[in-house]
Amino acid sequence: MKYLKRLTVSVAFSVAILCLHSCNFLNVNDYFEETMKYDTIFKTKRNIERYLWATASDFPDEGSIFGNNYTPGPFASDEGFCLYGTGEFRGMAYVLGEVTPSNLYGMNGWEKMYIIIRKVNIILARMDEAADMTALDKREMLGYIYFMRAYAYYFILMKYGPAVLLGDEVLETNEDASYYNRARATYDETAEYICQQLEKSAEYLPLTQPVSYFGRPTQGAAYGLVARIRLQHASPLFNGQSAARMYFGNWTRKTDGVHYISQQYDETRWAKAAVAAKRVIDMNRYSLHLIERSSDTKPLPDNVPSDDFPNGAGNIDPFLSYANMFNGESLPVRNPEFVWATMSSSVLNYTKHAFPVVNMGGWNGLGVTQKVIDAYRMYDGRTIYNSSNEYPYRTDGFMPGSDISFSGYTLKGDGVVHNMYVDREMRFYASIGFCGRFWTANSTSDNNRKNKTITYYTGGNSGKDQTDNNVNNYPITGYVLCKYVHPDDAWAGDNAQRLDKPYPTIRYAEILLSYVEALNNLTKTHTVTDESGNTYTVSRDVNEMSKYFNQVRYRAGLPGLTAHELASPETMQQLIEQELMVEFVFENRRYFDVRRWGKYEESEREPIMGMNTDAGKDNYYVVVPVNHSKARNRVVDKRLVFMPIALSELRKASLLDQNPGWQN
Repeated sequence: MKYLKRLTVSVAFSVAILCLHSCNFLNVNDYFEETMKYDTIFKTKRNIERYLWATASDFPDEGSIFGNNYTPGPFASDEGFCLYGTGEFRGMAYVLGEVTPSNLYGMNGWEKMYIIIRKVNIILARMDEAADMTALDKREMLGYIYFMRAYAYYFILMKYGPAVLLGDEVLETNEDASYYNRARATYDETAEYICQQLEKSAEYLPLTQPVSYFGRPTQGAAYGLVARIRLQHASPLFNGQSAARMYFGNWTRKTDGVHYISQQYDETRWAKAAVAAKRVIDMNRYSLHLIERSSDTKPLPDNVPSDDFPNGAGNIDPFLSYANMFNGESLPVRNPEFVWATMSSSVLNYTKHAFPVVNMGGWNGLGVTQKVIDAYRMYDGRTIYNSSNEYPYRTDGFMPGSDISFSGYTLKGDGVVHNMYVDREMRFYASIGFCGRFWTANSTSDNNRKNKTITYYTGGNSGKDQTDNNVNNYPITGYVLCKYVHPDDAWAGDNAQRLDKPYPTIRYAEILLSYVEALNNLTKTHTVTDESGNTYTVSRDVNEMSKYFNQVRYRAGLPGLTAHELASPETMQQLIEQELMVEFVFENRRYFDVRRWGKYEESEREPIMGMNTDAGKDNYYVVVPVNHSKARNRVVDKRLVFMPIALSELRKASLLDQNPGWQN
């Protein structure tokens, strides 16, 4: 999380880590040395600030969604599959059952987050020692401190569930083991505490950050995280519905028998989630990223309003409005959709895994599943299962005629691109590398390494027999992720360069869809007062739902909701889930969404499907189960809803309950 390098503090403690005499915090020499350092640190405001910013590296880069941010990520969901080693792509280790409480494959975020929490609490306890710390200085610093503590607990909540809540307490060193033996709070208590801390941070955080501080959180970032947590807390898995009972009905705290996850449904949580999202909307500081329509923009289908956005898509370029947000073309610091984002070297480096091996210097295995491909709509908004005569979905034949170009993107004609990839919605072309896609790599001056039509069938230029002697270097599903790839990006050839990439932790599109989902789950009218004293009345208002859902659809160049769709909460929930899957593909949302909906097992039990990459061109374009042991051996188990707490932590604190299904 590079944005916190200038923002945060993080250093030393895990609830259980102090309990063994082998721990550095119980080493007398280290203790005195650290105490002396603290006396120096808290002597001046400047030293405290330096300490605050310098220790932020304990937070991971959020853009490291495939390996290093303590979360399994997209390859632990139904949107991604690859053959790369499980040590690098840890989501594959997770779904293959290789992650255990004894071997977390480097994903022990529980310990890392408590290191941050302890350091924050030390700063809160000692910052008044600085004689030159003014009230204004302290106020400015408190916003970041409370935000960082909340974000550390948020990390724990999302990955592990209920946390051990320490409040402002700074645990002493050299105490008996019983002093450090703490039980976990419930999920409800953890979620409420995080929201409370974020609300406190919002009192001090600025509305905007200077360009030079891009990545530091703002008041909107705090409110955006509250909206995400409120939605999570209201969702079926955590809100006493059948999923909560099925997954957590027997999970109780050993100290008092209290359920960690509520077994009683509470509709008011959806109301609170709606209000939390609407508060961000009502800040009037954020909007969807848009690029103006040009002569190169593809004409809209007849069923999409030609009014100016947000009442239609008449004045925007749907392809560039979506694509340029991720590929580095649009200036991230000026992007109004980024409620909270950072520049991410991890995202940039991962693009190499999408590029073809031969000639283009990539590793070619960042696979996307057929399930994702089939979720993308046709150009007029119909699904592939209900396509129109004007924009039919065909599983046979190839696009005839000459090339089709729009918004700087080219679909190759003369039998190159298969019909199943023709006339799809703009987010498909912005995100997916399919067989027959045209790769430009414009930055290189080497003509042999640019402007390539890439094919993934056996005998093609990027299939399983073109891996540069590494059998993992091809997309076994027949698709790669191109969402973060710019047309100028190149990994081989003279002058090859890549544009820097942003990674959005919270986008305004998420806020809009969260608001719609929360409203859709209301059966009556609720009045909610937020922390600032503003009162909202919310209900399942179809006009509100249509207004904000349609903004996401229109930005993609698709038609809005129909009255028939809006009338049914069940239909709307299905549409919301599909929209989230497509809009946020490979943004590390799907892993959490299928869990909070209580659909994890249902979703993950579906076989991994893709093109027939074992075949030549004639038989390649057939949807088949992926033919590899890693696909066949994927584990679907209730325990994978939460990651395990390391055994080393549990054995230091006897009151610390393990997550259900994992070894104690």
